[in-house]
Amino acid sequence: MKHIWLKTLLLALPVIADCQMNYLLVGTYTKGKSEGLYVYKMNSQTGEVVAVSNAKAANPSYLDLSPDEKFVYAVNEDANDKGSVSVFAFDKNNGTLKYIDKQTSGGDHPCYVAVNKTGKWVAAANYTGGSFSTLPVMANGTLGAPTTIQHTGNSVDKNRQEKPHVHSTVFSPDDKYLFVSDLGIDKVMIYSFNPGSGKPEPAAVPFVATTPGSGPRHFTFHPNGKLAYLVEEMGGSVSAFKYKDGKLTPVQHISTYPTNYTGKKWSADIHISPDGKFLYATNRTPSNTIATFSIDTQTGQLKPLGHVSTGGDVPRNFTIDPSGNFLLVANQESDNIVIFKRDKKTGLLTDTGKRIEVGNPVCLKWAKSQ
Repeated sequence: MKHIWLKTLLLALPVIADCQMNYLLVGTYTKGKSEGLYVYKMNSQTGEVVAVSNAKAANPSYLDLSPDEKFVYAVNEDANDKGSVSVFAFDKNNGTLKYIDKQTSGGDHPCYVAVNKTGKWVAAANYTGGSFSTLPVMANGTLGAPTTIQHTGNSVDKNRQEKPHVHSTVFSPDDKYLFVSDLGIDKVMIYSFNPGSGKPEPAAVPFVATTPGSGPRHFTFHPNGKLAYLVEEMGGSVSAFKYKDGKLTPVQHISTYPTNYTGKKWSADIHISPDGKFLYATNRTPSNTIATFSIDTQTGQLKPLGHVSTGGDVPRNFTIDPSGNFLLVANQESDNIVIFKRDKKTGLLTDTGKRIEVGNPVCLKWAKSQ
């Protein structure tokens, strides 16, 4: 009986080990050491990372995966009518990417891409184009022609907000709305979204305005679907909202910087821990920090818990691994990804000393290992 039990345990060990492994996909700018997209494999228990593969692409600065994780959609952040979305087939057996298609994004410098819950639509944000597009996904993962919505207007900073600058396109948890953050006009535009037709229409309440000069950037929903948060690039703040049926109700506006900070404010990304208890936001040069907040899930309000150095220059996007054990920050100008250990009880971060060396990293996404 003892031998049978031991044999069963040994057979189960590889399965347990595989459950700890996840693919990390990295989008980059290709102006320096990078050639495009990179794939790594990470152990969510130890934080150890190994390189797996890479695929060439022009400035694939932001990416997303289809719900079944068979396809990767990466923007090509270029101008002069060269802004596009590339499609890669992702083989989870060996972690390799194969380029299969490219479609125009409908505007210059696409900087964000998201796939809806059905996997049948992709939304891309065109930063200098001041527009966003929805693109149909074909049965083989390729993309159809875009439907492009052009924003108009400006705001108080004549250097940064002389025209619309769309920065993110985020589908609501129920897939019925599309939230489009526009840095140039200080608004989060809200569109009704029909997963059948894919055509966005202005919602009953078509936008929420932010503080003039704040520069809305990235937007995220709480796991409970009742709260939402916006990081503001120029104002260095987070706006918290209650959410219901396409409507945002402001509940708080809080700085991502320490109270005594007097330098340039330049915030980047925002994410919530898988358990919904903590929110994080990155601040770029000269601060180069990540802020930690606790979340009151009843009121939506945030409480600042502290700031830590990102261990590099110009932190862009960051991600929390599926287990919630680690937080990884992409430092664009220092060519590294820094791995932090998360204390799940306190939310606080500790630098593990582990680094992934990769040129100009910007976007980090996860896929389950086979």
